[in-house]
Amino acid sequence: MTAPTPIVLLHAFPLDHRMWDEVAAGLARTHEVLAPDLPVALGEPLPEPALEHAADAVAGAIRATGPGPAVVVGLSMGGYVALALLERHPELVAALALVDTKSTADTPEAAAKRRQVADAVQEAGSVDPVRAMPDVLLGETTRSARPDVVERVTAWIGEQDPARVSWAQRAMAARPDRTDVLRAFDGPVTVVVGDEDSVTGTDAAEHMVAAVEQALLVVVPRVGHLSAVEDADAVRSALADLAQRVHDPVA
Repeated sequence: MTAPTPIVLLHAFPLDHRMWDEVAAGLARTHEVLAPDLPVALGEPLPEPALEHAADAVAGAIRATGPGPAVVVGLSMGGYVALALLERHPELVAALALVDTKSTADTPEAAAKRRQVADAVQEAGSVDPVRAMPDVLLGETTRSARPDVVERVTAWIGEQDPARVSWAQRAMAARPDRTDVLRAFDGPVTVVVGDEDSVTGTDAAEHMVAAVEQALLVVVPRVGHLSAVEDADAVRSALADLAQRVHDPVA
C-alpha cells in the first residue's frame, strides 16, 4: 500500500508555523505534516533577503522526510515560497495549494512600501510597525464576531523576531512574477481564498486558476486573508481533497 504523500504547510507574514496548528492537527491523522518556520529554522542565521533561500530550506526539510515529493501548501508569503520551491525544486512538488496568495510580483509602489516597513521595523528594533496587521489580515466577520481570533493573531505577531519580519518584507518585495512557473506545473492544484480577503482577494485567486488547466477554486465564506486560522476546517478539507487527488486524479 502506498504511503500518504507528506504535506508541507508554509505560513504567512508576519506569523510563524503556529498559524497552521488547527489545520495540521486534522491532517496529521492521515499524513506526515511539516510546518517549518520561514525562512530557516528558528535560531539559524538569516540568509540574504530572498524567498529562494526559504524555498531551498523547505526543499531540505522535504528531502529529510524521505525520497518522495510532497503536497506543498502556502498561504500568502508561504504561497510565494511554494512557487519559488516549484521553480527551483519541481521534483519535490506532487501537488500545490495556493491559499490567499498570488503568483504575480508586487507593483513598484507595493514593493517600495514593503521596504519602508522593513526599514521601520529595523529602526524600531521591534514589530510595532506591523502590530496592527490583524485589522487587515482578518476578515470583517472575524474581527467583529471572534475577538479570540483577533487576540491570538495579535499575540503571534507580537512574538515575532523583528529581524525576521524585516527580512520577509525585503524578500517579498524582490520576488518575481511566477505565473509561468505555475502554468508549467502539471500536478494537481487547488487555489483557496477567503471571500473577505482584502489583501490578495478573489481576483488574484482567479488569475492563478486561469493559469492552470483543471485547477480547483475554493472560496471560503466569511473569512479574510488568514483563512486557515479563521476557518481551519474548511481549509483542512480542501487540502485533504487535494492530497487525495495525488493518488486518485479523478477524485
